[in-house]
Amino acid sequence: MERLEYDAYGGPEVVHLSAFALREPQADELVVRVAAASINPMDWKIRSGDMKMMTGSKFPRATGQDFAGTVEAVGSKVSALKPGDAVVGTVLMKGSGAFAPRLITKRNLVVKKPESVSFLAAASLPIAGVTAWHVLVKSAHLQRAQKLFINGATGAVGQAAIEIARALGADVVGRVGPQSVARAQSLGLSLVLDYTRPLPPWLNGSFDVVFDANGSLTVKEGDRLIKRGGVIIDIVPTHGNRLWDRPGYLLRNDRRIEAS
Repeated sequence: MERLEYDAYGGPEVVHLSAFALREPQADELVVRVAAASINPMDWKIRSGDMKMMTGSKFPRATGQDFAGTVEAVGSKVSALKPGDAVVGTVLMKGSGAFAPRLITKRNLVVKKPESVSFLAAASLPIAGVTAWHVLVKSAHLQRAQKLFINGATGAVGQAAIEIARALGADVVGRVGPQSVARAQSLGLSLVLDYTRPLPPWLNGSFDVVFDANGSLTVKEGDRLIKRGGVIIDIVPTHGNRLWDRPGYLLRNDRRIEAS
């Protein structure tokens, strides 16, 4: 069997196909035959060495995080899943390995795939979907009838955030690039904005939650949009928004949250 791996940190040129043998799963692990895998910014950040403080420098390293597939074998402590189950999940950052015919992952990183969701669609959900859910539900505590502004609404995280927010009963406004306006309008947003144009003044102070899923929203723009006591969360911190972060904001786990 072959997988995509690399022998040193670097760009796409370091990735190659190599033969490997899958080890036996430990008690809390399972073996999955991969039907589909998705590419995330996390993958190239790990490969380039941006996250080597967490992943280490042991090579060769496998690539790929998110996947969907079918369980082939389970460890002795795995009881809720069995061979033949369709699942969706991710792998440990330090191990990776989704870009291969088969992989091993932890039981707590996998759930059963809904029958109504294809393997291809399911593989795109783990990192993007969990990120959006954590931002809106765990961090921002988004509630029914609140107003949410999403910068980068047609990215993977942005689209997941739209669906979660609508399920919660929130009103969602999105900002996207000009080439994505039509796509965004098809997603059920109450208003779609083109980021090449200035923010309308009548939106000032309108939003309970401002979510920058792209990293291009300036601090000044966020301040204009947010209601008093609202929450601003940025999952793509840049030099600029770190530099201008000011008293009244807390930077937690690369998220800028307005302090009460």
